[in-house]
Amino acid sequence: MSRAFVNEDQAAAQADQPVERRVSDQPNYVTASGLRQLQQRVSELNALRSELQAQGERGDKQRLADTERDLRYFSARVQSAQVVPAATSLSKVQIGSRVRFVDEQGQEQVVQLVGEDEADAGRGMINWGSPLGRALLGAGPGDEVLWRRPAGDQMIEIMEIG
Repeated sequence: MSRAFVNEDQAAAQADQPVERRVSDQPNYVTASGLRQLQQRVSELNALRSELQAQGERGDKQRLADTERDLRYFSARVQSAQVVPAATSLSKVQIGSRVRFVDEQGQEQVVQLVGEDEADAGRGMINWGSPLGRALLGAGPGDEVLWRRPAGDQMIEIMEIG
């Protein structure tokens, strides 16, 4: 067999080192639910890593490398997590608050401020450190705040905190 084929086979068996996931510079404030989600993710990744390692040479090396990268990221996020007390104020937006607001066009939205890893804009879960999160944080019902958006700044009015 040609030596070139041996090298290709060896290269195929090795995994490319995945790009590390970037950890943000903002404090890792999380809700209690967010911490449980992070811990669950670490548990799932540990189980997947064990499964992939048990496959030995037959295993998908790239998937194992990606899993180990994600495990490093989520383990670090669990370690740096700072659980915030449950939001109880109805007069001031806090991390964990559910907020109803209206924009300049009269469009009403309801969002909840959560930690970075818990954020899911499609479900109305907004990172407290995002432009919208920062605009809402500390505001109260009736307050108008400036939401600095990439598409242009917009004034929004806080209608209710729950």
